[in-house]
Amino acid sequence: MLVAKTRLGRRRDAEIAALLAEADAHRVVLSDTERRRSRVRTETTDGTDIGIVVADDLGDGDVLETDGGDLVVVELDAVDALVLEFGGADVSALEGVELGHALGNRHWDLALRDGNALFPVPDTRERMLEAIADHLPAGVETRFEAVPPTTFDDGGHGGHGDHDHEHDHGSGHDHDHGHTHTDEGHSHSHGDPPGGVRSVDGGHDG
Repeated sequence: MLVAKTRLGRRRDAEIAALLAEADAHRVVLSDTERRRSRVRTETTDGTDIGIVVADDLGDGDVLETDGGDLVVVELDAVDALVLEFGGADVSALEGVELGHALGNRHWDLALRDGNALFPVPDTRERMLEAIADHLPAGVETRFEAVPPTTFDDGGHGGHGDHDHEHDHGSGHDHDHGHTHTDEGHSHSHGDPPGGVRSVDGGHDG
């Protein structure tokens, strides 16, 4: 079994890209849960057993080195997200507050991107749409999109990794980055990460 303990960098880094160009690198696709674990045992895309031992969360495009000197490229499995599009809607302040309160009480992670709100699907699409139906202002459009799990990372770390590959999850949409939560009814801004996505922390009742 391969064991990878060293993170060399990201595949878009010039030095790492040069190493990958001359190597027969392994590739591993991790779920959102797996990428957060300090120890993971899984398989590469070609079926080779591999153990990954790292201290920090892994990002899309991270390149690891095994004890034997092999290179391993990390990719992240996309997650299904509900997108609320506010572009064509005339939402009053009251409607915005009511929607934010209702959704915040559900403890859903939230990312803001280009004026849209994104929520990872916690159960099924149908139940999620039912949950927001009574709170959705007129003119707000809904759709679903496959996004990287780092979209919903705390502290605006959605930009970790390069996200330069494409997953086919049946959505036909590109990946985007960022994260937002609300806490006790207050918004805590962590700054604007690359890509114009703002992050805050996630709402619940006091």
